[in-house]
Amino acid sequence: MGTTRVRAHLIEQGWTGEILEFAESSATVELAAQKVGTEPERIAKTLGFYDPEAPERAVLVVAAGDAKVNGGMFKRRFGGKPRMLQREDVERLTGHPVGGVCPFANPDGTRVFLDESLRRFDTVYPAAGTTASAVEISVDDLAPFSRAEGWVDVSTGWRENETAPAMG
Repeated sequence: MGTTRVRAHLIEQGWTGEILEFAESSATVELAAQKVGTEPERIAKTLGFYDPEAPERAVLVVAAGDAKVNGGMFKRRFGGKPRMLQREDVERLTGHPVGGVCPFANPDGTRVFLDESLRRFDTVYPAAGTTASAVEISVDDLAPFSRAEGWVDVSTGWRENETAPAMG
């Protein structure tokens, strides 16, 4: 069901690419990078948090594989501490299983934001709705295809000479 729904969503947005599906898990940044044959930082991980404004919905932050969400930066942008989704809430609030969360085909009300860490790349690889899938998307297309509300700067660890405390 996951990749079918994601494929339909992407096609509806004008996408003409291919979803990569694997026989084994690609649920972590390292596994996904191995499966698609790229460096880990080009994996666009989708991190799920409870929305500080409305905890019954999710805020998804799509960040580069080497980025870590910074609690202070998140709080300044979203008005509350980052609280990662609990395992039992992930599928209900994102439409996708743990390890397959992606910024596409999410339930109504899910808020999607793209982190600045992604802008270093021409293309990135987010999951495609399952624990064994990915899709290559140009960074320029990521915002419209994900229906992102915008770009945010809430991560650390990816800039040169940066040493800030982070999470996730």
